[in-house]
Amino acid sequence: MIAFASPWVLAAFIVLPAIWWLLRLTPPRPQTETFPPLKILAKLIRKDETPDKSPWWLTALRLLLASLLILALARPVLNPTAEMSVGEGTQVLLIDNSWVSVSDWESRIATARSLIEAAAERDTPVILAFSAMAANADVGPFDAPTALEKLEAAAPEPVQGDRIAALSRIIKALGETTGANLALLSDGLAGAPLPSPADLFSGVALYSPSNRTALALAGSVNGADSLDVTAVRDPSRVNTESFSVSAFDNRSRPIGTAALEFVAGEDTAVAKFALPFEVRNDIATVSIDTIANAGAIQLYDAGSGRRRVGLISATNSDGAQPLLAPLYYIREALAPFADLVEPQGENLDAIITAVLEDRPSVLVLADVGVISVESRTKLEEWVKKGGALLRFAGPRLAATEPLTDDLLLPVVLRTGERALDGVLSWSEPQPVAAFPSTGPFAGLPAPRDVSVRRQVLAEPSLNRPERNWAALADGTPLVTGVRLERGVVALFHVSPDATWSNLPISGSFVEMLRRIVQLAATSPSNIKSNVSALPPLRTITAEGRLAEPPATAVPAEPDSRISFENPPGLYGVPEAFSARNLFTAETRFAPFTLGADWQNVTQAAYVTIEERDLRGPLFGLALALIALDAIAVLWMAGAFSQMRRSILTASVLMLSIATIMPLHDAEAQQVSEAEAIDAISQTRMAYVETGNASIDDVTKAGIEGLNMFIASRTALEPGAPKAIDPAVDELAFYPVIYWPIDPDTAMPSEAALSKIDSYMKDGGTVLFDTRDELLSGFDPASASPATLRLREMLAGMNVPALEPVPVDHVLTKAFFILQDFPGRYRGGPLWVEANAKTGADPDRPVRALDGVTPIMITGNDLAAAWATDEFGEPLYATVPNDPDQRLYAYRAGVNIMMYALTGNYKSDQVHVPALLERLGQ
Repeated sequence: MIAFASPWVLAAFIVLPAIWWLLRLTPPRPQTETFPPLKILAKLIRKDETPDKSPWWLTALRLLLASLLILALARPVLNPTAEMSVGEGTQVLLIDNSWVSVSDWESRIATARSLIEAAAERDTPVILAFSAMAANADVGPFDAPTALEKLEAAAPEPVQGDRIAALSRIIKALGETTGANLALLSDGLAGAPLPSPADLFSGVALYSPSNRTALALAGSVNGADSLDVTAVRDPSRVNTESFSVSAFDNRSRPIGTAALEFVAGEDTAVAKFALPFEVRNDIATVSIDTIANAGAIQLYDAGSGRRRVGLISATNSDGAQPLLAPLYYIREALAPFADLVEPQGENLDAIITAVLEDRPSVLVLADVGVISVESRTKLEEWVKKGGALLRFAGPRLAATEPLTDDLLLPVVLRTGERALDGVLSWSEPQPVAAFPSTGPFAGLPAPRDVSVRRQVLAEPSLNRPERNWAALADGTPLVTGVRLERGVVALFHVSPDATWSNLPISGSFVEMLRRIVQLAATSPSNIKSNVSALPPLRTITAEGRLAEPPATAVPAEPDSRISFENPPGLYGVPEAFSARNLFTAETRFAPFTLGADWQNVTQAAYVTIEERDLRGPLFGLALALIALDAIAVLWMAGAFSQMRRSILTASVLMLSIATIMPLHDAEAQQVSEAEAIDAISQTRMAYVETGNASIDDVTKAGIEGLNMFIASRTALEPGAPKAIDPAVDELAFYPVIYWPIDPDTAMPSEAALSKIDSYMKDGGTVLFDTRDELLSGFDPASASPATLRLREMLAGMNVPALEPVPVDHVLTKAFFILQDFPGRYRGGPLWVEANAKTGADPDRPVRALDGVTPIMITGNDLAAAWATDEFGEPLYATVPNDPDQRLYAYRAGVNIMMYALTGNYKSDQVHVPALLERLGQ
């Protein structure tokens, strides 16, 4: 489709007949010819003269030229975008860049670009805001070129947009300005109602995608027989749809696959992973196979697994009166989210032994008073290894003589029970007070309908307040708990049945038990009194991949929601982290509409094909016709009879070029020599630019930090690191090339890999760092995306056989004595060229090797451990956070550099006594 931005210019076509008439009567310039005098005399007879006319083809050429100029001045546009703005006011763009915009981001950007270019033609400012952006981001007003730069730099974010916050920024940026034109480029999904800004905008254009494609995972239930993962889709997708959902462990190894079937007319579906609960507890991620966005992946942490709970009571269950059985309410509360183990028998020691053999995560003791020394020892060891012991009071526990050093109780109890509703009692049943904000029940509402009639009391102590997880209105404890090494001991100061209180028959009882059960696998910080924000560990990208947290991510507070600063992902430390997903089980999608209070709203669809201005091609064709017209006129005037002059001119021009070219080559050669001299003037490490600015900045900062450490510890003062492109730059100047592997960037070209291969053959060393030790090792069964990319790169190169650095390798003694080569992560080996001679020589403390290994491979992220800021402070914490690990990372870098520079020199130095002895013989 072609449209004209200035259609009134087409009226100039009416003058084409007049132009044709003028061109037809206008003769061409007379041609000059030299005639012999006799020929002139022979033509003295005078003839009638008539005016010559322009040739028809020249007239048609000039008419075509005039037509092209008229069309170009009318500003023709191919695939035009509908002009939605009204008036000449400020152009305002509010763009949804949420997780669902990944599928149609290009068309959204094309639409926004067209609107900004239209604003540039009107010479009006542009305000540009995104629904997912930093709170302190500038929204304008901008001029059109600046707005286009910010538009091209934008990208989808793995969160739901906050249109209200974006509109507030826009209103603040407009100030007193009125009559602006708002273009709202939405993702089609409803959010919080967008309040109308009254008469601030003279016109509103609401862009919506033609096909809403929202599909996401929204919560899961780890049931008795299966993990049920719920998916929700946009209600506009009314047809039957089938998908495949896959589950993976924390090393990206597949665990299982389940079918996801949407019935026609339904917007929710469930995928069932019918796996043993031990296998289900290993699930770390679940994702929809064919969908690539942040909504199609669900993360799981240690608290998401289904727990095995052992139930023990001092009395047998009464089948005739189940409501009076001590375990009845506990069993009913835990059954939906835990696997229950309840062995029968008369001997308490035998029951405890049988339950512990089933390896439960939680053990419930209902009114168990006296425990033998043997069983007490077993329970204490089990709790210290990470188990959660949950005890309930009752007549038997109240009558037991308390122990002052009882590790199986969080507090020292008083003998007997406290009655609040007896005939001789002056007290009344007590309600439950608000739960402390620092305990495991933080955030739960205090049950208003629960009252306690009897309880066991604790002896006063200095640490009792911090062990109070729940209390009554008078301050006496209801639930107490304490951490015992890696495990937890908790006590309900009421009985597990409804005789002492109505807590077991309330809804709060289920939630309280759920929180305590999860403590068997969470970090100690979750029950400490100083709960702090969790730092981001790995976050989900808008395309649905786990990656390093962006620079804008901040630690997440316990009650914070998913936002631009807290994207979905894993928060905490590798030993204990919490999964934060984008959606919950209550999530449902609905179409986005503006309320009735919005005025002058026009609906529009996104540009599917970007519009193209045809003025440039038309003006170019017109210039070509002008040149052709000039050539025709010169030819008719006889100018080409002077061809010999032109040939002479061309010869002189070619001679001049031939004279200048050697001078230019000599200058270029001098520049190359200068660069070579600069490159070899100092010993320096090079690194391969990946194209990812964050990775390249870390690599540069890391090598600079290593250089400072090398200069402070050795006589070597390395030069500044050099960023190189293997396909273009000369590699022979650098003894070591550090190559961080980024699976998200394009595959290196064959030319680059060929030059790297030649560099390694000629004695250079390339240190490949996959930076994935936190995710996977070098085992083929658990290859990470970075490892897979490295294998793809090395497949076309002549790589020798590799082995982890042996204990007697020169690398372990090149400068410092090292056992391993850690970086930001620890545990991954450093792979080097394997020695043909296997096994260590007991007579030689260092393995004798000739030359230097051409290739080293690690996943420990060495550059991140070396990286420092301008003040010399580390940029990234090591995992685990150990200052000694960073020191050993620096030492590993020194050994690698010294080994690359000196080869087997250190090996020979170690064997000097043996060499001298041999020479003496």
